[in-house]
Amino acid sequence: MYQQYFNFSEPPFSISPDPHFMYMSERHQEGLAHLLYGIDRGGGFVALTGEVGTGKTTLCHCLLQQLPANIDIALILNPKLSAIELLATICDELGIEHDGMTAKSLIDAINQYLLAAYANGRRTVLLIDEAQNLSLEVLEQIRLLTNLETSKAKLLQIVLVGQPELNAMLVRRELRQLNQRITARYHLLPLSFDETKAYIQHRLRVCRGSHRLFSAAAIRRIYRYSAGVPRLINILCDRALLGAYATDAGRITPAIVNRSARETLGLKSWLPRWLPAVAAAVLLTGAMAGGYVWRHELALLRPAKLLTVPEAAVSKPVAAQPERPAFRAWLEYSAPAFDAALGELLRMWGAAVPAGRMADCRYAAELGLNCLPGTGNWKDVLALDRPALLEFADGQGRKRFVPIQAVEQGRALVLAGGAIRFPLADVLADWDGNFLLLWRSPRPGVSEIAAPQKSAEVLWLRDRLGQAMQLAKAEAEPDYFDDTLKRQLTEFQRLQHLAADGIAGARTLIHLDNLTGAADSPHLQAGQR
Repeated sequence: MYQQYFNFSEPPFSISPDPHFMYMSERHQEGLAHLLYGIDRGGGFVALTGEVGTGKTTLCHCLLQQLPANIDIALILNPKLSAIELLATICDELGIEHDGMTAKSLIDAINQYLLAAYANGRRTVLLIDEAQNLSLEVLEQIRLLTNLETSKAKLLQIVLVGQPELNAMLVRRELRQLNQRITARYHLLPLSFDETKAYIQHRLRVCRGSHRLFSAAAIRRIYRYSAGVPRLINILCDRALLGAYATDAGRITPAIVNRSARETLGLKSWLPRWLPAVAAAVLLTGAMAGGYVWRHELALLRPAKLLTVPEAAVSKPVAAQPERPAFRAWLEYSAPAFDAALGELLRMWGAAVPAGRMADCRYAAELGLNCLPGTGNWKDVLALDRPALLEFADGQGRKRFVPIQAVEQGRALVLAGGAIRFPLADVLADWDGNFLLLWRSPRPGVSEIAAPQKSAEVLWLRDRLGQAMQLAKAEAEPDYFDDTLKRQLTEFQRLQHLAADGIAGARTLIHLDNLTGAADSPHLQAGQR
C-alpha cells in the first residue's frame, strides 16, 4: 500500500525469511561461521539457538545458499512428528524410495542412499528447524542416525535450530549422548542499538528507499520497543510506514512509532521504567502535604494583603524560537516558482530564455532538450547525474522548485539568481521525492528504442550495450530489435536498477550515455567524476 508512496522497489520490512534482505550483523556472521565450520568438519551435530524472531530461520536460508554444490540437504520445518514420520520425511526430502513404513525399512533405505552418495563424493545434511519441539523419542532416533557411518566418516550431518528451550533439553541426562556429539553450537542474540539502526537502513537501501526515512529518535524508540529482535523491528517499521502513508507524513517520527507499537504489540504507550514510581511518590508526597495543611485550624489563617507590582516592572517571558535551518528559511521566502527555476536549469545547459518567452518544456524541446519528470529517491537522481529541479512545498503549501547544479562534499550548489550552497542533508530532509531534469539524447531526436523497430538506432543500441556489458560483437548484427537485443537490454536495466521492461527509454538512454562520459551534458556530480 505504501510502496509507491515511498518509491520502494519492494516492501522493505516483510517478516518472511528472505536472504535478499539479510543483514549480517556481527552476531549473525559468527552464527553462520559456526554453522559452516560444523558442516565442514562433517559428522555429528551442529546446534543454533536463539530467541523468537532473532533471525535463525533467515540465517539458515543464507546457509543453504552458501553450501558447496556436493551437499544434499533435507530440510524439516515441522518437527512435531513421530520417529517413523521423521524417517519417512527424510526419505521424501532426499527423494529416497522405500517399501514400507517400519523403522527398519526406512533406516535401511536411508543407509543405502547415504552410502551411494558418499561413494559419489556427495555429502548429506539434515537441518531441523524449531527443534525445541522434538520429543525425546524423536531426538533419540536422530542420534541413532549419526551411527550410519563408514570406517572413516559419518554419513549424515545434522543441524538443530531452535529456541533456548532446546539447550535446556540437551542438558538432560537421558540426552547426554546426543549432547556430547555436538561439534559446534552458537546462541544468536538480539541486535544492539547500533546494529538496529544499521539493520533498518540496510533494508531501506535494498528496496531503493531513503536511509533517512526514519528519524534518529524514531529508531531509538523502535529499539526500545523491539529490544533489538529483528522480527519485532520489521513489524514496527512496517506499521510505522503504513501510518506515515495514512497521515501523509514524509518521515517516521517517535509519535508514529508509538502509535504503531500500540496497534501491533498491544502496548498502551511508552513510558520510562522509573516514571510510574516517581509519579506514585509525587502523588503520595502531595497527599501528605495536603493532609498537613488541612489539619491546621482555618482560624489561624489571616487574609494576606495584595501586593501591587507595576506592569512595566514585570519581565514578560520570551518564547524560545527553534533555530530554523538556512535552507528552510530560504525555501520559505526566496525559492523560485517553476518557470524561473526551469530558466536556471536551462542556463546550466548553456541556453538563455529570451525576454518575453516563458521557460517551459516546449521551449526546451526547441533547443534539443527533453524534460524528464520523475518520483524517486536521491539515489535515483544521482544515478541520472544531471542538474535537477527538486520540488518542495513551503509553509503555506505552495510549490517551490530548487534548481541544483551540482553536489560537492555533502553540499548542494543551488542556482537561483546567484550561487548558494546548502548542506545536502538540510535540502533532502524536506524533499518529497518529486523532481524534473533536462537531458539530451545521445541520438539526436531519439527518446525511445524498442521492438519491433528497425533502424540505425538499433545498431547504435547494440554497440552501446556491447561496450557497457563487454559483449562479444557478431560479424553481422541485424538492424532490427530482436529477442536477443531485448534480453541484453533487460539484463543491463536490471544491473543498473532500472525498470527491466526491455525498452530503451529516457532513463536507460541516460545511463548508457553516462557510461561513455556524456561529454555533451552537464553533470550533477561533476566534481566527483
